[in-house]
Amino acid sequence: MASFNLVVLIGNLVADPELKTTSTGISVTSFRIAVSRRYNAGEQQQADFINIVCWRKTAEFVTKYFNKGKPILVRGSLQTRTWTDNNDVKHYETEVVADEVTFVERKGEGPIPGGPAIPTYGTPKAESSFEELSADDELPF
Repeated sequence: MASFNLVVLIGNLVADPELKTTSTGISVTSFRIAVSRRYNAGEQQQADFINIVCWRKTAEFVTKYFNKGKPILVRGSLQTRTWTDNNDVKHYETEVVADEVTFVERKGEGPIPGGPAIPTYGTPKAESSFEELSADDELPF
C-alpha cells in the first residue's frame, strides 16, 4: 500500500524562532505558526496553532529572516512523537518537519532587501503567438 505525507501551510509566526544546536552540532529551531481556518460569513475567524521543526540550513534561514508576526510558507511532512515524563505520564506531540520554507508577500510589500527574489507568475496575454495546426500536420508526440 502506498503512503503520502505532505503538508503545505501559510501562516504567521507566533513568536521569534530561536536557533539551537544539538550535542553533535546540528542546527535546529522549533516555532509555532497561526493558520487561519476557513469560516462562513457572520462567524468569528479562528486559527490553528501548528508546531514546526526545521533542521540544519533551513533552521538557520528561518532564525535569520523571520520573526514574530511575519508570514511564512512551510512545506514538509507531519510527524508524531511520544514520550513519557518523570511522572510516568505519556505525552504526544504532532508537528510539521519542514523541508522547505519561504517568504510570503503581503499586498503592497516587496521582497526582503538582500533576500532571494520571489517569483511572480501570471496568465499569458491573449496576444501570445500560438501556432495554428491544421488537421494534416503531424503532432510531435
